[in-house]
Amino acid sequence: MQQPLALLLVQIVLILAVSRLFGTLARKINQPAVVGEIIAGVVLGPSLFGLLWPEGMATLFPKTSLNNLQFLSQIGLAFFMFIVGMELDIQKIRNKAHDAVMISHASIVVPFFLGVGLAYFIFQQHAPANVNFLPFALFMGIAMSITAFPVLARIVQERKLTGTPLGTLAITCAAADDVTAWCIPACVVAIAQAGSIAGALITIALAVVFVFGMLYIIKPWLKKRMVKQPEEGGEKMSQRNVALAFFTLLIGGYVAEVIGIHMLFGAFLAGVIMPEEMNIKQMLADKLEDVSILILLPIFFAFTGLRTQVGLLNEGHLWGVFAMIMVVAVGGKFGGSTLAAKLVGQSWPEALSIGALMNTRGLMELVVLNIGYDMGILTPQIFAMMVLMALATTFMTGPILDTVNYATRRKAAIAL
Repeated sequence: MQQPLALLLVQIVLILAVSRLFGTLARKINQPAVVGEIIAGVVLGPSLFGLLWPEGMATLFPKTSLNNLQFLSQIGLAFFMFIVGMELDIQKIRNKAHDAVMISHASIVVPFFLGVGLAYFIFQQHAPANVNFLPFALFMGIAMSITAFPVLARIVQERKLTGTPLGTLAITCAAADDVTAWCIPACVVAIAQAGSIAGALITIALAVVFVFGMLYIIKPWLKKRMVKQPEEGGEKMSQRNVALAFFTLLIGGYVAEVIGIHMLFGAFLAGVIMPEEMNIKQMLADKLEDVSILILLPIFFAFTGLRTQVGLLNEGHLWGVFAMIMVVAVGGKFGGSTLAAKLVGQSWPEALSIGALMNTRGLMELVVLNIGYDMGILTPQIFAMMVLMALATTFMTGPILDTVNYATRRKAAIAL
């Protein structure tokens, strides 16, 4: 246990065991496994494990070892964002219906401005001393606007809504939401790291050049290089394509980090530009998905849990702030999406179901929160509140959908 590698291996085994246990328990109560895995991360941190057995936590997770977990979690997130980028259906977004445009924009704009408004009231007491209002407010707005596209897609699949009008509309809205919601944090990170308006404008300009370069130079080049040539064998082609994909992922993440918009945005964009031909995206996802989701992401959840100190919320007014955060998060995302869906002609049951699905935050929220925490924009108290909000809003998706389905069936039965 005194050796760094031995300690890291023990930590990984413990994290994976607890994550699998809580993931299984989550499925038994009709929740996505990711909900249980996020809870497992919080349980392993100071909020429970450290509270019940501080000596054990100090032995298993000493502060000197957290850097190793952080590096592993960042690699896992890079792989995961790469997969998310590959699963994004650009053609579907281009051809999305008017309904999806309205709902997607409402699900971002309404909670974003409500989050900025909330930041105005809590900035003086709860923002770090060296942080300006603008980055704090923008980050609060973003945190309210995120939808967990992968978790939403998993819920749609588990509830056999794939291919139905409701499932298709929800997936399309979330995909469009994903693109917009990940562009906004890139701009905010640029503003926060640049330290001045001029520096931020330069960073944003470089980011635009980077995006256009990836889409219009690297993407066509990858398509040309990855398409099978007649003289090449299948195994040789597969190895070459995987190598090219990894180079693109790593170099894209590196360039994004150098520009100042965070490595994860580069990884996401690298996934977006992977060619559609010959099931290249599917092949890469098959190779990366299990390692990323089953091994590396639980490490990210645990690392997030080790940072989350619910015990810091030890005063009544802090729980009052958390209540405000929940009202803004649910009112903005669930309420905004539901009303927008109703305005474009959806029935109330469908509108409420879309609102519940768009209110799912899950993993994507934790990614954004960790970026804000690493940059010193969020205090430990606000970080803990926002992690609890991400858990609560993801957890409530299933019960809301069940309630809507039950009410719809009951109404139909009464009508008969």
